[in-house]
Amino acid sequence: MRSEIEKWKASGNYFLYEEKNIFYLQEGNGDNLLIIHGYPYNSFEWKDTIAELSKQYKITIFDLLGMGFSDKPKKHEYSFEEYCNIINALLKKLNITKTHILSHDLGVSVAQELIARNSKSKNNFKILSSAFVNGSLFIDVYKPRLIQVLLSKSPTIIGKLLSKALTKKMVNKSVKSVFGPNTQPTDDFLDLQWEILNYNKGKSITYLIGRLVFEKYKYLDRWVDAMQNTSIPMCYICGPYDPNSGLHMAKRYKELIPNPKVYLLDKNTGHWPQLEDPKGFITSFQKFIY
Repeated sequence: MRSEIEKWKASGNYFLYEEKNIFYLQEGNGDNLLIIHGYPYNSFEWKDTIAELSKQYKITIFDLLGMGFSDKPKKHEYSFEEYCNIINALLKKLNITKTHILSHDLGVSVAQELIARNSKSKNNFKILSSAFVNGSLFIDVYKPRLIQVLLSKSPTIIGKLLSKALTKKMVNKSVKSVFGPNTQPTDDFLDLQWEILNYNKGKSITYLIGRLVFEKYKYLDRWVDAMQNTSIPMCYICGPYDPNSGLHMAKRYKELIPNPKVYLLDKNTGHWPQLEDPKGFITSFQKFIY
């Protein structure tokens, strides 16, 4: 394992949730800020952003079950409900009773479920605010990549075979396609993420996590209703160039959410604003919080 990854892993901790090890890390001081990462990567992609945000916030970030350095059970039904249960258990362990939430990609759906649970008093902490970043908030207008469709909608046996057959070149090509033209990821970043993806044979279960993309259809009405009726401050920070959840997602957010706050970054910023335009991203987040 490369030293940069080893250092990140060594700086974190594990807690046990129903016999599964969940990797988490805390850094900084100030108001609590929970960061929920996306798919197919992990908390490590937030490393540089955390270094800046931790100057003002106490960051808590963790690897979703099945990703990063958390356990990756192969015979398991992954769900948004379980992810929310894990978050509640983690925050209870850390004695966090209130927190801001910053979520990206798949993480925005986890945040939506937390907001829906909040209306039923099913969280053991208070959500101070929720900032969504380039994710499929409204799955009916989401535009998935081909690799997502193949992994997510194929029969289980096909999904297993496709996951096994995935190559570094295939994953990198898919990832690069949602970055902006002038902000492409470096080879070093892609190499690091490929290594973490393969940690504990994580590549073999990409199809299981990927299936959550299309699970969102059954949650759509409930999540939208919760967002329309919540008193929790929310915003959408958007890299407009993102073909999956860019301008069209921001447009739908404005159509459906009362008094919507939308922060559009540079027109050439894609799906990973925190990596492509970290300064603009953090500036937008700070505008929302303050």
